Amino acid sequence: MYKSPIEVTRLPIRLEPDPTRVITRRFCPGDETRIRGTIERILLISDEEVDEILDRLKQDFGRRHRDGIETLMEHYNSVRDLVPHADDLSDRRKVLIGAYFTMEYAIESAALFNPSMVPAVAQDDPSSGCTRFFMSLRATGEGHLSSIVFRQGIIDTACNIHVEPASPYTRVLKVVEDQRFDKETFFEKLIEMGGYTPLGGSVLERLADSFTFHELSQALEQTRAQLDAPATLQETTHNMMTLARSNYELKIPDDADLSEIVIFPYSENESHGLEDLRLVMFTGDDGSRRYYGTYTAFNGHHIVPQILEITPEATIQITTMSGRYAQNKGMALFPRKLHGRYVMISRLDGENLYIMESTNVRFWNEAAILQKPRFAWELMQIGNCGSPMETDAGWLLLTHGVGPMRQYFIGATLLDRDDPSKLIGQTPEPLLVPVGEEREGYVPNVVYSCGGMVHNDRLIIPYAMSDIASSFATVPLQEVLDLLRG
Repeated sequence: MYKSPIEVTRLPIRLEPDPTRVITRRFCPGDETRIRGTIERILLISDEEVDEILDRLKQDFGRRHRDGIETLMEHYNSVRDLVPHADDLSDRRKVLIGAYFTMEYAIESAALFNPSMVPAVAQDDPSSGCTRFFMSLRATGEGHLSSIVFRQGIIDTACNIHVEPASPYTRVLKVVEDQRFDKETFFEKLIEMGGYTPLGGSVLERLADSFTFHELSQALEQTRAQLDAPATLQETTHNMMTLARSNYELKIPDDADLSEIVIFPYSENESHGLEDLRLVMFTGDDGSRRYYGTYTAFNGHHIVPQILEITPEATIQITTMSGRYAQNKGMALFPRKLHGRYVMISRLDGENLYIMESTNVRFWNEAAILQKPRFAWELMQIGNCGSPMETDAGWLLLTHGVGPMRQYFIGATLLDRDDPSKLIGQTPEPLLVPVGEEREGYVPNVVYSCGGMVHNDRLIIPYAMSDIASSFATVPLQEVLDLLRG
């Protein structure tokens, strides 16, 4: 049994999956023929029964969703073209049709795990010695479909952690419809994904240097109309539309509590889930601060590394990372540039740790090996547990290692502050080992984190327990650094 070389304080907090936290999703029970048949049966319902059904729905679901009527109308509009005499229908019957094509989905009914935490940009009272934090978690529901949710709270001077209760509501962030794309960047990404064709070049020629999704659709239609064999554009259309849908923008409502926010799979690349967001508060060259987060998009067959940026304008910009080394899982961004360049920790071969550099946070073409599995607790593979944390002694990087019986452990590595490609030291034994009830869950014998932080001379590690729930542990920072410097 592995034993931490430093005393670890586990906090009496357990963030459990909550099956009452539900969102609304479009429900499509079959093909167009079945949808038409369902609509025809709904149209036979009397006006009186329509009112009765809607009253029951309001009673049963009205308190569970802030924007219920708006969502039902959106889902009605998704099938509107199949509705006979749609313009003649009352709004209430439209809402009812929308309800038949709507379902609830419990976003975290199965698991709430793999947390990442960062200091909040705005602090209540910096002189108090307390720190307000912002954290993300991976929420998993039916079908093992993962989304991203958030919590916030306060760490007091004694490193006690208070996680604020989650809102009773959830809110899936909506995609900004008029988002603009940069043509040069779009072209580079299309080449990177192997999706560029001569016909794609013809489509791009019709577009301005900056264009919208609608304008891309129009350019594709114009190109198709001029082809003798329109079917030859099918692959190009699929590639370009997939790329456009994978790079999108979400708007955070002004009245939204952070714990209400849900980033739910939107693009084809994300169709089977958003996994393991690694948050970082990034400080720009001008001293401005914003959040970046790297995560894995999964479509059931392939994984794609994505990056999100939470802007001061309360939008979340989501982009597919590109470049020779933008691959595999576990990419974690340093919290500032070094020598004018972005720096990233990754596990691009699935086994070893690499350090990457770039002048563009979304393109990664330079990588070098940083660390290989060395100790018994990590011989299967080593990866990061979030972005490096800057200390006077160097960059402190939490790592995970996989040992015998597929046990996951959390350790630490120290990198040179000026040149993080230089490894100063590594914990020979893991800091955090799955023990007791932590060993039992969806994936047994796992402790895992997507990012910790330092507060009042202690290292705080939010961690998941066997891919089902989450908690926190703290260790003395100086003892960790002394161990790493040997």
